[in-house]
Amino acid sequence: MASTLDFIEYVCGQIEGVGTIRHKKMFGEYMVYINEKPMLLICDNTVFLKMLPCLEELCVDCERGYPYKGAKEHYILDIDNADYSKQIVSTAEPATPLPKPKKSKR
Repeated sequence: MASTLDFIEYVCGQIEGVGTIRHKKMFGEYMVYINEKPMLLICDNTVFLKMLPCLEELCVDCERGYPYKGAKEHYILDIDNADYSKQIVSTAEPATPLPKPKKSKR
């Protein structure tokens, strides 16, 4: 089951104020970008966050799961808790690199 646009908008609303937020549909699911950095992967209306060293202490009690077959394990973010979600995203954002520019097809 693919994620719904209503859920994506809810996620973006829950983390409002942490930076510039946009989302992009990818392979039937969505990626949420914060300040142009890929931060949250949303699959089947579940919010996944890459397991970063800076999040270990904050995410001790987080569920873990795999967003799709063959993916690495991710934290599952309790997006209903807006304050906690903002804290997690604000901590992860500086440790997340900008995507590498795409090479020209020349």
